[in-house]
Amino acid sequence: MEKIEKTEVNALGQFFTETIFKTRAYNLKSEAFLELGDWEKAIQYGEKSLNFITAEGVSAWKSTDYPYIDALGRLGVAYALSGEKEKALNMLEKLESYKAVIRGDALYTILQLGKIKICVALGDYNRAKSFLESYGGAPFFYRIGAGNRSEYEDLLKNFLYQKIHFETGDFIKSKAGYDELLKHPAIETNASIYYQILADRGAISLAEGNRKEAIKFYQLAVNVIELHRANINTEAGKIGFVGDKQQVYNNIVALLFNQGQYSEAFEYVERAKARALVDMLSARERFAGVNEKLKDSTELLAKLYIAEYESTVQDGTVNLDQASKQRAIVIKLKREIKIADPELASLVTVTQPDIAGIQQLIPPRETLIEYFGSGDTFYAFIVNRDQVKGVKLDVKDLRRRIELFRQHIMSRDSYQCQLEGQSLYEKLIKPLERTIQSTNLTIVPHGALHYLPFNALNSGEEYLIDRYNIRVLPSASVMKFLKDRREGHAGNLLAFGNPDLGDPTYDLPGAQNEVIAITKDQPKSKLLLRSQATETAVKQYGAGFRYLHFATHGTFDAEKPLSSGLLMSSDSENDGTLTVGELYDLRLPADLVTLSACETALGKVANGDDVVGFTRGFLYAGTSSIVSSLWKVDDKATSILMQEFYKSLKESDKRSALRLAQLKVKDTYNSHPYFWAAFQITGSVQ
Repeated sequence: MEKIEKTEVNALGQFFTETIFKTRAYNLKSEAFLELGDWEKAIQYGEKSLNFITAEGVSAWKSTDYPYIDALGRLGVAYALSGEKEKALNMLEKLESYKAVIRGDALYTILQLGKIKICVALGDYNRAKSFLESYGGAPFFYRIGAGNRSEYEDLLKNFLYQKIHFETGDFIKSKAGYDELLKHPAIETNASIYYQILADRGAISLAEGNRKEAIKFYQLAVNVIELHRANINTEAGKIGFVGDKQQVYNNIVALLFNQGQYSEAFEYVERAKARALVDMLSARERFAGVNEKLKDSTELLAKLYIAEYESTVQDGTVNLDQASKQRAIVIKLKREIKIADPELASLVTVTQPDIAGIQQLIPPRETLIEYFGSGDTFYAFIVNRDQVKGVKLDVKDLRRRIELFRQHIMSRDSYQCQLEGQSLYEKLIKPLERTIQSTNLTIVPHGALHYLPFNALNSGEEYLIDRYNIRVLPSASVMKFLKDRREGHAGNLLAFGNPDLGDPTYDLPGAQNEVIAITKDQPKSKLLLRSQATETAVKQYGAGFRYLHFATHGTFDAEKPLSSGLLMSSDSENDGTLTVGELYDLRLPADLVTLSACETALGKVANGDDVVGFTRGFLYAGTSSIVSSLWKVDDKATSILMQEFYKSLKESDKRSALRLAQLKVKDTYNSHPYFWAAFQITGSVQ
């Protein structure tokens, strides 16, 4: 990939003068980025290819026919997958109007396949099926590339043929076709289509009323997904669409939940969240953290990468014996990593969670509420030491409702804020009240719920904060990695305030006053302001203090969560952005990290990966607890809250200290949620 990325057409021109080679270079780049799931760059190079051909004149050389058709088909798929429907349809129209090839010509079948793949990428399977049938059905597929194709390509085309029938409701034909594919000796080496076939077979069995068989197929699909750390190749350029791994988890959770198998459903919820984290971190090749066996773990991780790579299809070739041996090695290495470094294992593998063990990690007189779902279908699992209960929730337009609630909070519209907060309370909390048997709550959000200030929901008579003591976790399984970091630090508080970002509009004078005030009352504290508040200082001093306090700006990106970060002052050693990706390579064994001036993407309620990435990054670096904000709060309110919080820490646990500080602001400064509800604690409460 790097060779393709670094090679420009001008350089290739030294060796190749024919238009076909120049356009092929762009097409290769477009294809590579399409396979990597980078639609933006796939479009960029696809457009370059198309523009080059158009400038040269499509009919200038007969040899440009194939690159032109190739570019149209691939660009149409990339447009469709990136959500640019009109542009995708435009590519389809160009293919339909292209008359340079005749029926039966070798290029004809490639052109028709391009049309089919664009339709599939658009989700228009009926149109794809009509194209397929008008071109001769299955025999058409097997004419493509005949005599010059691999077994791997045949598998992909066969799968696409069955997929079209499955999506158009022809379960009889697709069931028979899928069952034949599952017997193919090379199918297990093609994980990207193998898990999708299993998932679709599960859906067919469910439609036939065979729930037991459906569960079996879904379980097998999940096992295939979890075998590999790296994202399973999308094959988007070859089959026109990307499989949705999380939807497989959604399907098995729904099936188990509807049968009343709440503990089993809860297990797959935890596995789904673990898989999402593994996907997020799949590009990372090393992790630091606080494990003393770092060298051994790093070596095991390197071996795992190699084994995973060699266990899958590469360049369309299949060595079944070698691939089988490598899959066995992958399983063995994952077991070794789990033994050597369980917390690292949680970032690079998905293991079956011990639900009974998780229950015993829940403190006495505590209730864990874990949400899971997508679209309008959400489930709540209410878990304590004795039981796992489930409640299906009616949450139509949840993301929009959360966005609306946050907008009312920020605009300080008290009436609308109360109405929307009560409506969300009735959807998310009220159905669970009979099962909640404690005032201490651990909430594990999902998706858009990561952006919801739960403590600001209200029953019409009181806020949740008036009744409950709330903490947040990225998953229930993370409890086994929470450490007691209250002792063993040379320093007490390391505070960073108002870094110099080179632009006065980003200055935070209120945050500067805040950290000055809180450090006055803290012995063994170190205060770094303006140009001293550097990323380098975090890396140099962070491991030696019990409390780390950041009164800084933050950047949050749900699409590229590892690029999210804290904006610090730059120096000769670091660029000033402490990214989430860097957190996984740091040692920060703090008892508490407070992010007081950061705002987590208020304007964009997304999938929550940016929030989860940040908190898991600090937890993996060794931090016990994180206090963060969901929006930038009024300076005076933040100052009051933080001073009260650190004062209360001397006499109570962190969760209670935060609640007392929020109530202080609510009761004595301003009762509107904007002023007190932004802050939440993640991790340990001790």
